[in-house]
Amino acid sequence: MNYEQELKDLVDILVKEGGSDLHFSVGHNPSARITNDLVSFLKKPLLEKNDTAGFLQVMIGAEKFAAFLESQEVDFSYEVGPHRLRGNAFFQKGTIGIAMRLLPRISELGELNLPPIIETFAHKEQGFFLVVGPVGQGKSTTLAALVNIINQEQRKHIVTIEDPVEFIYPSGRSIIDQREIGIDSHSFESALKGAFRQDIDVILIGEMRTHETIGAAITAAETGHLVFSTLHTNSASQSIDRLVDAFPGEQQSQIRTQLASSLLGIFSQRLIPRISGGLVPAYELLINNSAVANLIRENRTHEIDLVIETGTELGMIDLNRSLVDLIRRGEITTENAFAFSNSPRALERLL
Repeated sequence: MNYEQELKDLVDILVKEGGSDLHFSVGHNPSARITNDLVSFLKKPLLEKNDTAGFLQVMIGAEKFAAFLESQEVDFSYEVGPHRLRGNAFFQKGTIGIAMRLLPRISELGELNLPPIIETFAHKEQGFFLVVGPVGQGKSTTLAALVNIINQEQRKHIVTIEDPVEFIYPSGRSIIDQREIGIDSHSFESALKGAFRQDIDVILIGEMRTHETIGAAITAAETGHLVFSTLHTNSASQSIDRLVDAFPGEQQSQIRTQLASSLLGIFSQRLIPRISGGLVPAYELLINNSAVANLIRENRTHEIDLVIETGTELGMIDLNRSLVDLIRRGEITTENAFAFSNSPRALERLL
C-alpha cells in the first residue's frame, strides 16, 4: 500500500465530509468522526498490523518511529497539502493505534461564534488567561484566534510552547517563534525558563501538565508577560482548584495569592450538536476582579459560580444562560442543553 497517497485520500474525504478526526485501528476500516458519529470507510480495506505501522512511519519519520517503539506513545503533527493534523499514536494489545485531529485554519472570533468580549484579553499587556474544557471542545482553536489578533494588530514577540505545534500563524506585525517539545526543547519547564531570557511579550503554553509548568506560567504573568494556556477542566472554579491542587500543601497559599493577582480570566467552552447540523459553542466566562481575587486568596472558590451568575453587567457569562440563549435561538435541543450543563437544576429554573 502507498501509505502517503492513502493518507492524502483519507484526509480529502475527511475534509469533504466535514469531519474532525481520523482513526486507524488494526482489524477495523479507517474511520472518521463526523459531527458526533464515528463512521467507518467501508470501501477501504481492514487495517492490518503492518498498515498502522506503515502509516505512522510516513507521518513521523524513521527516527521518531524508533523512539516511539521505545516510549510506546507519541504526539505529532502532520501536513497533507494545505491541511494540518494533530496526532497521537499508541500501542493497544500489541498493535499500533493512531488518532488524528484535523486542525482548521486560524479563524476570527466571530467565525467561531464566540462572544466579542473575548477579544479584550488579546489587548492586555500582562496577565494569565485560560481557555478550559474537555478534550476536543475547540480550546486550541480559540487560543489561536486570540494570538492571531495580536499577531495581526500589534508589534510583539510571541512564543508558543506546544506538544506538538498545532496552528501555523500567517505573517503579521508580530514575530512568532513556535517551539515544539521534543524537537526545540526537552520540556515545557525548560522552554518556559528560557522564555525569561528571550525578550518575550506573549507566551502561549499548549497545556499545563505539572506544577512546575503552572508555577512558571504564573510567574511569567506576574513579571510583565501575557500568558495564554489551557486546562482539561469543566468550569472556572474547577480550573482554579486544579491549578492550586497541583502544588504541595505548603505552597498552596502562596500560589493562591499569586493567582489572585495575575489571573485575567477563565473561558470555558463546549461544542454542542446544532439542530441544523454541525456544532455550536456554549461558554462560561469568569473575569477577575477584586471580589474574585478575594475568593481565590481565601480559598472560597465554591462561591465563584455565584459571582459569574450575578456578574453579567461586568461582562461575565454563565454557562446555563449561554445554553438557554442557544435553545431560544433554535440552535440546540433542550435535551442537549441539560446534557452539557454543569448544573441541570439551575438550568431548569431558567427555562
